[in-house]
Amino acid sequence: MKINSAEFKLSAPDLRSCPNWAVPEIAVIGRSNVGKSSLVNLLTERRALAMVSDLPGKTKLLNFFHINGSWALVDLPGYGYAAVGEQRRRGFNAAVADYLDERENLRRVYVLIDSRLEPQPIDLEFLRWLETCEVPYSLIFTKADKQSSNQTLAQIATFKAAVQQWRAELPEIIITSSKTRKGRSDVLDSIAKTLAK
Repeated sequence: MKINSAEFKLSAPDLRSCPNWAVPEIAVIGRSNVGKSSLVNLLTERRALAMVSDLPGKTKLLNFFHINGSWALVDLPGYGYAAVGEQRRRGFNAAVADYLDERENLRRVYVLIDSRLEPQPIDLEFLRWLETCEVPYSLIFTKADKQSSNQTLAQIATFKAAVQQWRAELPEIIITSSKTRKGRSDVLDSIAKTLAK
């Protein structure tokens, strides 16, 4: 897949405020500061399309980007550190929960995991909840440039073992680095396959 155009559409505070269109949507989500905005910029090859910050929880709204005039990439608030007020559902934004559970346009969710870390309880808890939404999802292990490939593969193996305690068939797994561009084509190929269904 080649991305020829990427346009910021809007930021939605809740499900009601999401775009009223029939455009298929691909969402990215993960723990705060895992590299969601960096991935959006990497995929679209636009350096500042999504705001990147060192501060956890910077993204607090559902951000929609219209891609190639035919589908949308949705940058969701990170779970864990985002300031979401009193309305929380299992530790993450209630608006995000509504979107993932009820949005008819949603075709696939890419859950970003920091490849340097042992399996985090909040990531595993989120995945178990996401299973109840019955939406296809893939795992993207980010920041692969921060360590050796053997270390990355070892951490992924540990994560797989944790997921296999409650899910027999593992989801698709992609390794990325926004710095080296590793995995960009793999993610785009995955999105293309999803949209072709």
